[in-house]
Amino acid sequence: MSTVSIVGAGLSKFGRQPDLTGRQMAVQAIRAALADAGMEWPDIQVAFGGSDGSGLADTLVADLGLTGIPFTNVKNGCATGGSALVSAINAIRSGAAEIALAVGFDKHPRGAFDPRPEDWGLPAGYGEAGLMVTTQFFAIKIARYMREHGISEPTLAKVAAKSFRNGAISPNAWRREALTEGAIAAAPMVNDPLTQYMFCSPGEGGAAIIVASEEAARRLGPRAVRLRAVSTRTRSFGSFEVFAPSIQGQGTPSSVSTDAARAAFEAAGVGPQDIDVAQLQDTEAGAEIMHLAECGFCEHGQQEEWIAAGATEIGGRLPVNTDGGCIANGEPIGASGLRQVHEVVTQLRGEAGDRQVPDHPRLGFTHVYGAPGISACTVLEATR
Repeated sequence: MSTVSIVGAGLSKFGRQPDLTGRQMAVQAIRAALADAGMEWPDIQVAFGGSDGSGLADTLVADLGLTGIPFTNVKNGCATGGSALVSAINAIRSGAAEIALAVGFDKHPRGAFDPRPEDWGLPAGYGEAGLMVTTQFFAIKIARYMREHGISEPTLAKVAAKSFRNGAISPNAWRREALTEGAIAAAPMVNDPLTQYMFCSPGEGGAAIIVASEEAARRLGPRAVRLRAVSTRTRSFGSFEVFAPSIQGQGTPSSVSTDAARAAFEAAGVGPQDIDVAQLQDTEAGAEIMHLAECGFCEHGQQEEWIAAGATEIGGRLPVNTDGGCIANGEPIGASGLRQVHEVVTQLRGEAGDRQVPDHPRLGFTHVYGAPGISACTVLEATR
């Protein structure tokens, strides 16, 4: 399979930006990615992108330039950015282009997400019963997991505190003030056992990634990061998912995150033990805990020991969410997956400043998960 590399990565600021639209944040991210790659907009040969609710990505050409570029809109929930990246990579691998763009963006209002059950194949009564409120699902899932695997409530606060610490040293993050574990644990309860500061918030932001063929990456210089693998998966029978919170069949529920991570590792020819820095979906603190095991980095129940020992801190054995993840950056649905890739690219280049993982990380991993049970993962490799 042909080699594809990331040659440009760009972000807008994340967080409340009342004077900017979601589309404007997308344009900022694309221009940042172009500058990072040393390119101009006419150099992009094909593009893919989308948002959950902030407009059509193909309309960005009105601001970027009317070059006649093929630009395909992507909408795939929390995996929108990851799906756009898969499409851009496949365009390179197929020979349709040498240089391709993936972009994701969103601008969500304050408050919880308010999806309509009819859009998810569910009866209206499901929403009338309050089950479309995603905070309830996340609390149900982590509460069950904690009982089954001996995870204590203080561990939730430890994960969130790490996110706020990392966000405080990430220049594009929304939440840039560290919070103590005590303050997080004592914050108002949203859905037991998750308090206010254990959740991310619907947010605002844009992220863009430029990928290129092996020959084009060679021309563009030494800062390219090789894409060892990318995978997307939807839920299989027996899964326990957002808007499908029931266990079907017998035994342990299946995990779409496990399926996507396993596929990415197999395609990359490496294992979880080889990864030096990771981004794991952390819609709330419990998600990061569960995804550590679901993606294969540790055994179920081992997270308590890992987190207490600082294993997931920037200087630990597996730094996780070094930019603060969704908890510090918020969740602009279209942008989150590509924000993760941007952060790992920055780490593998050795350009992360105060949050730089030590000892020259070589392999990075990203994982996004969202409703109604979809996951996208990448394995990235430094080429320096």
